[in-house]
Amino acid sequence: MPAPYVIRGSVSLPEAELMWRFSRSSGPGGQHVNTSDSRVELRFDLAATEALPPVWKERALERLAGRLVDGVVAVRASEHRSQWRNREAAAVRLASLLAEATAPPPKPRRPTRIPRGINERRLREKKQRSDVKRGRTGRGWT
Repeated sequence: MPAPYVIRGSVSLPEAELMWRFSRSSGPGGQHVNTSDSRVELRFDLAATEALPPVWKERALERLAGRLVDGVVAVRASEHRSQWRNREAAAVRLASLLAEATAPPPKPRRPTRIPRGINERRLREKKQRSDVKRGRTGRGWT
């Protein structure tokens, strides 16, 4: 792989902890498709890694609980013809998945009140619109 895949900040995926598996892809490939192992499965042991800060690791384990099998997250890529490009796609996908899973929770929303003038204006405009529509009826024309 040409460069470390950055999760966020200075934290990146350690090459030594990535487990690669290759198999035949059902995707594009032409005459070459039956002889090459172009599908890539990238596995990363999230439960045992020391590359992530403990807070991030705990957050990722909680958020990715549905995707984990024995603490390992797996990503597959088979959309490209070459194994190399599928490796790149799988690594980028794993890095973005981990970046999303380790992101801090959003700040809680501070409840705000709607200003009285805005509410009164809205009700006045609704009343005007109602009067316009009521004026379109055929009643009172006889």
